[in-house]
Amino acid sequence: MNRILIKNARIVNEGTIVEGDVLIEDKIIKEIGESISPKSSDSKIIDAEGNYLIPGAIDDQVHFREPGLTHKGTIETESRAAVAGGITSFIEQPNTVPNAVTQELLEEKYQRAAEVSYANYSFMMGGTNDNLDELLKTNPKNVAGIKLFLGSSTGNMLVDDEKVLEKIFSNTDMLIAAHCEDEATVRENLEKYKAEYGDNIPVKYHPLIRSTEACYLSSSRAVALAKKTGARLHVFHVSTAKELELFTNKIPLEEKKITAEVCIHHLWFTDADYEKKGSLIKWNPAVKTEADRDALWKALLDDRIDVIATDHAPHTLEEKNNPYTSSPSGGPLVQHAVVAMFEAYHQGKISIEKIVEKMAHNPAKLFKIEKRGFIREGYYADLAIVNPGLPWNVKKENILYKCGWSPFEGTNFKSRITHTFVNGQLVYNNFKVKDLRCGERLLFDR
Repeated sequence: MNRILIKNARIVNEGTIVEGDVLIEDKIIKEIGESISPKSSDSKIIDAEGNYLIPGAIDDQVHFREPGLTHKGTIETESRAAVAGGITSFIEQPNTVPNAVTQELLEEKYQRAAEVSYANYSFMMGGTNDNLDELLKTNPKNVAGIKLFLGSSTGNMLVDDEKVLEKIFSNTDMLIAAHCEDEATVRENLEKYKAEYGDNIPVKYHPLIRSTEACYLSSSRAVALAKKTGARLHVFHVSTAKELELFTNKIPLEEKKITAEVCIHHLWFTDADYEKKGSLIKWNPAVKTEADRDALWKALLDDRIDVIATDHAPHTLEEKNNPYTSSPSGGPLVQHAVVAMFEAYHQGKISIEKIVEKMAHNPAKLFKIEKRGFIREGYYADLAIVNPGLPWNVKKENILYKCGWSPFEGTNFKSRITHTFVNGQLVYNNFKVKDLRCGERLLFDR
């Protein structure tokens, strides 16, 4: 039996921080107490030394690039980076090559993850204008949800037929996650800047091309459709102050039919950073103004925004250094997301309890994930220990993404993930990932 006893931890769970111990037996949290004695001589004892023990983060939006784009990243490489960052579960998106828009293609991704993933995994089923029958076959017990690109799609995944959208919203009980940017508005803006600059549009204009208006037009339509049909809608990567009027904090998360996510980059960067970072912070939706960032923080703290995620989407540096029109949007984030939020804690922007709520508890509640996201007896032992006073610098030698770069390169973080446990196994310890691919398929209580 695998038996690990974590001693002297500051346990962060469900709005409280208490000092105590946690006993893991095999995959499960067996006991939580003020002082637990080893049950047998074969118990491995880990002294947390007064550092924070948190539930492993659940990242509800990643792009790990497999199949078809594996020069950028793979399930193996990016899940390895995730556990180094304290993320123990991820939900991956369907815009791989081929797009995961049939049940057969979706299951192939699950089969691959079962072989190679360091973290727990789920994959979203992708919607198109013509695959409603396939969408309706999706099993709500073992698939996280349905992903719709209402803008910024790849392959055949732009869902722009209003009648099809209403059919999808009306006919599925699954959670629908949406990327909301109005494609016509973006294209019109892009043509205006191309007329002036050709393909070499300065990246500082990215938030004007993928504008506030494009975001709000799309997200407001999606919210209106969800209200009309009663669909369960989750809006990915909200990036503007204007969109926040679409979401509420008047009811508990468990009762919300319409929820929202914010990503690390929209909480960290602003349009002032394009001058220094260039295309390395080119995302869709775009990083916008300081006022937008401040509004996102306010909505996160007052619970209009429910979840923090990464939208981890690696590209090679060669690809990112192309001219604007051929430089892809997206960047790698899973290794640095939790410590970035702990940096915000050090800056007085957010409490550690709130970080855990938005990165672990709420994704588990929102997707109804079985027995994960909390430090509770009987739950899976997906955990991370965070030392808030162990500074380190992000540099190429310690970046684990396959693409080999990070928008945080050169950043000094005050906090460090020292240990990560996935299903009771110690998979990461102080910059070293063990060769333990013990991730399991997430299951859902619905």
